Amino acid sequence: MYQRIGAAAYKVDLSNTLKLVEYLNEPQDSFKSVHVAGTNGKGSTSHMLASVLQEAGYKVGLYTSPHLKDFRERIKINGKMISEEFAVDFIAEHQPFFEENHLSFFEMTVGLAFDYFRKEKVEIAIIEVGLGGRLDSTNVITPEVSVITNIGLDHTRFLGETMKKIASEKAGIIKTNIPVVIGETTSETKEVFQQKASEVNTDIIFVEEEDILDFKSDLLGDYQQKNIKTAVETIKILQKKGWNIPEEHIKKGFLNVVLNTGLQGRWQILQENPKVICDTAHNKEGLVLVMEQLQKEEFKKLHIVLGVVDDKNLEMVLPLFPKKATYYFCKPDVIRGLDVSVLSKKAKHFGLLGVSYNSVNEAYNEVLKNSSKEDVIYVGGSTFVVAEVL
Repeated sequence: MYQRIGAAAYKVDLSNTLKLVEYLNEPQDSFKSVHVAGTNGKGSTSHMLASVLQEAGYKVGLYTSPHLKDFRERIKINGKMISEEFAVDFIAEHQPFFEENHLSFFEMTVGLAFDYFRKEKVEIAIIEVGLGGRLDSTNVITPEVSVITNIGLDHTRFLGETMKKIASEKAGIIKTNIPVVIGETTSETKEVFQQKASEVNTDIIFVEEEDILDFKSDLLGDYQQKNIKTAVETIKILQKKGWNIPEEHIKKGFLNVVLNTGLQGRWQILQENPKVICDTAHNKEGLVLVMEQLQKEEFKKLHIVLGVVDDKNLEMVLPLFPKKATYYFCKPDVIRGLDVSVLSKKAKHFGLLGVSYNSVNEAYNEVLKNSSKEDVIYVGGSTFVVAEVL
């Protein structure tokens, strides 16, 4: 599974997914959809869109990845996870086909989600891209609108070493005559998106060029404003296409994202006195925003529980963390987890000092013991670190 073992599970090919949806009798054609890609913010944006559509009275499917605690978090309808029975029965029924065609974990999961959404008769599904876009297993849908939140240098060994190459991969979800909303751009990525939209003759909306009403959200962190604006532009397109989404439901949708969808791990406050914040940001672009937010907090001392996976570019991410903090280094409990001795040694090189622990839980228990009520504790560096603390 890519989530746990990394590169060995990644397939650069859509042929298996196309075989799978044909075998399942094209379940993706039975519901409308919105397709969401991007380096950062695609999960938050997907959950915001689902929440707004739920408030507007629609039966909404939501497919996201990775999960934090329970595999079933990936597949929800109106905030409720798929049942264990449905997942188990689906695999049991189709196992011979999966084995014969060597389907990956992600391909099977996409098939499961689409089949579930068809059987449960969802009216619209928000489908988040797993990795990239062009060759991602989700890229067999014909959505109402495509969304690309932003481009950053993440998963470079699969998507390319430059912003332009990564943008080209993500632009693979832009389809003929289907409008696309772009959240953030740089001069080089904007050019890639404009060229692709022109090739397939479709409308392109750059959020940065639009004058957008400000909505408040229960997803904390100033950085969510960009995701809110991207979601608002996407909703406008859905309204033009005949979806009935009144402004009062848009407001309520943004204010009730966690309640409606169960999203976790985005600037999530786990307790007060001491204040404990966790966030799943794990690449340069995401961490820049989260570290800016962290510096706005008031505290006597700052404590950081930090663990990463082994494909992380430490030279790029470690300098983003504050030197004036006490660090609790740990290794997330997955095969991809980076050895704690490697992390602490590298961190020391960038002036980040602290103690190494054998596990995330040990580090977390220790930080709680060492903190006073006026302190702030930040937990992050990897989705897996956040998952273990949750």
